[in-house]
Amino acid sequence: MIRFTDARALQEYARSCEDEYILVALTDNDLQFIADGRRRLLQVAEMSGAPMVYSHFKELTDGAVTPHPCIQWQSGSLRNDFDFGQIVALRREAVIAAEVSTCRADGGWYELWLSLSRLAAPELCREYLYTARRIDFRHSGEKQHDYVDPSKREYQIEMERVCTDHLRKIQALAPVNKLTPDLHAADFEIEASVIIPVRNRVKTVGDAVASALSQEFEGRFNVIVVDNGSTDGTRELLQSIDDPRLQLICLTGDEGLNIGGCWNRALLSEHCGRFAIQLDSDDVYSSPHTLSAIVSKFYEDQCAMVIGSYMLTDFNLNPLPPGKIDHAEWTDTNGANNALRINGLGAPRAFFTPVAREILFPNTSYGEDYAMGLALSRDYRIGRIYDVLYNCRRWDGNSDAHLSVQQTNANNAYKDMLRTLELNTRIRLNTTSR
Repeated sequence: MIRFTDARALQEYARSCEDEYILVALTDNDLQFIADGRRRLLQVAEMSGAPMVYSHFKELTDGAVTPHPCIQWQSGSLRNDFDFGQIVALRREAVIAAEVSTCRADGGWYELWLSLSRLAAPELCREYLYTARRIDFRHSGEKQHDYVDPSKREYQIEMERVCTDHLRKIQALAPVNKLTPDLHAADFEIEASVIIPVRNRVKTVGDAVASALSQEFEGRFNVIVVDNGSTDGTRELLQSIDDPRLQLICLTGDEGLNIGGCWNRALLSEHCGRFAIQLDSDDVYSSPHTLSAIVSKFYEDQCAMVIGSYMLTDFNLNPLPPGKIDHAEWTDTNGANNALRINGLGAPRAFFTPVAREILFPNTSYGEDYAMGLALSRDYRIGRIYDVLYNCRRWDGNSDAHLSVQQTNANNAYKDMLRTLELNTRIRLNTTSR
């Protein structure tokens, strides 16, 4: 087994060896195959004929052994941090034929496995074939924003170039010419609606609603809170707020609605304004001018969606690393393509209501906003605001604060599925248009 350092060096090694498959360690961790694990990984590789095979593994922590399952790669698995584990088997001829450049920040690993995937899909062996020391002890909420850490911006831009080149080669680039929505096509009594889905957030939802109601906005706006069957006092707190701009939609909680379904209730409500603007029930806007900035951006850019920037904070609004999250790598020319590589588009998110009503959100509590953003980015321009508009509070009550590997995998597999659907749609449209 050899340690991966550089794709070009791996190609040179492949040309000099005679084995059909090469075992490659992706880290310098202490890796140990279980009894017969090496033979089994190579057996699966030979049986599948795949250009790359990877497997589940187990992590060792202070003598304890914890399963670390991986997820099956699919065509929409375009994240440059996709988890292949720490050992892979690569078909020698595929490595030699791979299209890789030099001087990649990650040694060309991302470019290499994307190139291999164009030959055939990587294969997952759903068996625990080796052990590795656990080296990252952070909780899921602490790792969630690694991919947009401002200190790694140059790396992110480089990974964007690699992904865009891959999309070009598989004919999946987003259309260059975007549709322009008629922002005055429909009559709305309300110009903007802040939408807050909530369930059992009595500790935080009052701050969120107060933040929304304190907005200084020249037009008419309201705040639509969809309470999805709260039982902890959230509903009673909301009902005690005496402000005619607050529209409360009360659900029993038995309707089978998740966050996406609650968003659809608000979007389709008669109370919804021309622009629907997101605010999570445990977050707050960073200033009373957030609403004005977002609505102005819609008219300036003639776009169907606006995404702002946010600051990661603790519960008391003290900044947390990596601080400001602005997705500065987004560009008008390539943002819609880079959206297929990253795991989120930013916040706060806002939508031109007539277009959002045509698409609607999937009824999930994870990735529902990403699904909407991908669909919109295909056909419409997305306006970006790089100033901080939003404070994203991290606390133990966050739904993504302490996820298990299994739940993290489920979330990643779902977003990969969304990317696969979008990828296939773009390929079909590009092929049909030609």
